[in-house]
Amino acid sequence: MMRRTLTALTLNCLFWLSAATVHAVTQIEPSEAQADTARELVEQLEKRHYAKLHYDENLSTAHLENYIDSLDGGKMFFTQADVAEFRKYAATTENDFSSGNLGVGFMIFNRFAERLEARLTRVVETLPERYAAMDFTVDEDFVINGEKRTWAMDSDELEERWRKHLKNQALSLRLADKDEEDIASVLSKRYQRQLKRVAQYNAQDVFQVYANALTELYDPHSNYLSPRRSENFNINMSLSLEGIGAVLQSDDDYTKVARIVAAGPADKQGDLKPSDRIVAVGQGEEGPMEDVIGWRLDEVVDLIRGPKDSTVRLSVMPGTPGAATEERKTIKIVRNTVKLEEQSAQKRVLELPAGDDTIKVGVIDIPAFYIDFDAMRRGDDDYKSTTRDVGRLLEELQTEGVDGVIIDLRNNGGGSLQEANELTGLFIEYGPTVQIRHSSRRVWRDGKRLRSAYYEGPLVVMINRLSASASEIFAGAIQDYERGIIVGDRSFGKGTVQTMVPLKEGQLKVTESKFYRISGDSTQHRGVVPDITFPSMFNAEEIGESSLDHALAWDQINPVRHRRYGDLDAVIPELAALFDERKKDNAELNYLVEQVSLANDDSDVDSVSLNEAVRRARRETRMSKALAIENRRRSARGEEPLASLDDDDRGEEDENSSDGLAAADADPDENKDEVDDVLLTEAGHILVDTLLMREPSYAVNAKKKD
Repeated sequence: MMRRTLTALTLNCLFWLSAATVHAVTQIEPSEAQADTARELVEQLEKRHYAKLHYDENLSTAHLENYIDSLDGGKMFFTQADVAEFRKYAATTENDFSSGNLGVGFMIFNRFAERLEARLTRVVETLPERYAAMDFTVDEDFVINGEKRTWAMDSDELEERWRKHLKNQALSLRLADKDEEDIASVLSKRYQRQLKRVAQYNAQDVFQVYANALTELYDPHSNYLSPRRSENFNINMSLSLEGIGAVLQSDDDYTKVARIVAAGPADKQGDLKPSDRIVAVGQGEEGPMEDVIGWRLDEVVDLIRGPKDSTVRLSVMPGTPGAATEERKTIKIVRNTVKLEEQSAQKRVLELPAGDDTIKVGVIDIPAFYIDFDAMRRGDDDYKSTTRDVGRLLEELQTEGVDGVIIDLRNNGGGSLQEANELTGLFIEYGPTVQIRHSSRRVWRDGKRLRSAYYEGPLVVMINRLSASASEIFAGAIQDYERGIIVGDRSFGKGTVQTMVPLKEGQLKVTESKFYRISGDSTQHRGVVPDITFPSMFNAEEIGESSLDHALAWDQINPVRHRRYGDLDAVIPELAALFDERKKDNAELNYLVEQVSLANDDSDVDSVSLNEAVRRARRETRMSKALAIENRRRSARGEEPLASLDDDDRGEEDENSSDGLAAADADPDENKDEVDDVLLTEAGHILVDTLLMREPSYAVNAKKKD
């Protein structure tokens, strides 16, 4: 599937165009300010970007190709003849764009908009009779992965492609149990909304698509922001300000959840997950659901935003394993702000068996790397920061007599680089923690500069695919110093630093530096690889830096001399063997492994059947597999099997909590404590194994300490 993160136009929801239909669309022309901005854009990219790419013939050709793909990535609009005509301009694009001549880009867009309006008009005019004529008993397939399609030979091939596309849209609504009489109306409103937006396109929209077709060739985090997007940059990237607290991205026709903001409204509510795709948005408790398939990302963001304490309802296609593509769930979230104190590190204590005795393991959950810069600048003595909070929690845990500590960085998307460095300093005597290489190729090193006391006890760090940026710096440093054992899933892999550059019109967010570990390894693309790998519920093809087009590659620079606190390489193989042995009889771990396998079965689907019976049978097969996996877990726990997934124990509770939605004022930390976290428990067992391997008499002494 296409994984490009675009804030451009996602307009691939098209069906049929009569060759005789001609519409006069207002031609959009570039402004002088945009010509100046294009020149500045190229200059700043060449000067500042880490990749040091020059806008030469090769890059300008790739720019043109990417621009065409940005407009019609699904290959549902242009024919081979169109593309061949556009490619004739490749030889001149190098000089044109860099000198501010935007004629080619605007010409291509005007052609696109012209045909788009004609097609959408025809869809709206003919949709009822087209739907009435659809035969869902015919055996035919539709390629849903645009990257697997070729450019259509002619208009006849395009019309057939669009016929299947609309049929697939209708079938998806049928399988989602949409009322038969409402399906044509739902689709008609979807295309009417898209048709309305065609008339709203302006020169800023066109230039933004054209410019970002270039910036994303440098890397996926470099973007041109038009004046409107510049004003709403923080909200567009993270709906944490009077929103739901989720980072969103475009994924073909859908708005997909990339990450949930720790301690935000969506995180507290608990049902919205990474990889979920938002298909409709409703306002308030009972407002009508507005279909948002095919909408631009910024338009969906605007719809989800709203006043604090107001309610938004999201209809989503679950990204969870085993979920059918037609499955829908409705999630109700009360909008709010993310408060710093709610992102604070929290502690708990696990009591784990060691033979006949018990060993206490402290757990510190760090949802983000935060610091109250304003309070710090004011000189407040008790300003909040990750390092200050964790330092206090470490002291409390040691007072409570824990024998080791787990730092839980799962789902921690990063934050303050300063705090990542400071936090590492709580676990080492002194030394560097990160290297930062600028586009000038100059390298800076940061870390703990003075010797001081530090926590010397056993340490395990938990990461997963959503642990990113500052989390990766901390985990990588702990691993390089051999100060602790890293467990979990390979981290996100974002090892780049962006800066904002003002332009004549709008701004450029450009990747200017790159993070490197003290070992010399980059955290970019590859992320931090755990010493012991746990089952992952996140599909690396959908989430993580490696899933993004044109991500900068992993590489190395010179290492920094540093101390190694323990010969962990010598014990990790044995710890991994003990984990593998324990996993065989662990029903909860096996449940996760089977869920991952089920998810992978559906991860590479490029085409779907348009036969309703076949689609229903396929969905039933997936649901049966998911039910079998759930019942194997229940059997291992001594629980009664379910007749269907709808009979889950949580059904009665869900029914009484408004479609399974937790109360807005529920305490997430309290709920988390009640959940049996199998991975956290397993991390605790690994820490206990480490203690017993290093000190075999530890289990005997543990009971005496109590």
